[in-house]
Amino acid sequence: MIKSDPIIAVKDVEKTSKWYQSLLGCKSIHGGSEFDILVDEHDEVIICLHKWGEHQHPTMMNQKIMPGNGLLLYFRTNQLETIRKNAEYVGSKLEEEIHINPNTRKKEFSLRDPDGYYLTITEYHNYEG
Repeated sequence: MIKSDPIIAVKDVEKTSKWYQSLLGCKSIHGGSEFDILVDEHDEVIICLHKWGEHQHPTMMNQKIMPGNGLLLYFRTNQLETIRKNAEYVGSKLEEEIHINPNTRKKEFSLRDPDGYYLTITEYHNYEG
């Protein structure tokens, strides 16, 4: 089995953790000012947050580089409408309002997190070949 646990570098781990928890309805299982792990209701890792410059990871040293260049955080969910309402509640400016993606034929919307990472939230679907 192979599982990916994405880790993104952020300026304020605690603030960003609260933002993701409010947006996605997830919970923290680690906590702290340098690193956090956010999981869903089944304790599956959704995303990890790492403070810029801590622990000497080479790609997490220079926060002046545009965060997320070449990265799209793509979340598949069966709670699209709830998360869209949560986005409004946390005061996020949407990049794209809910629309049908012509490739997946599923509803989705996009926004940026407090550090500028681009997120797309889509209706849950299985990938088809």
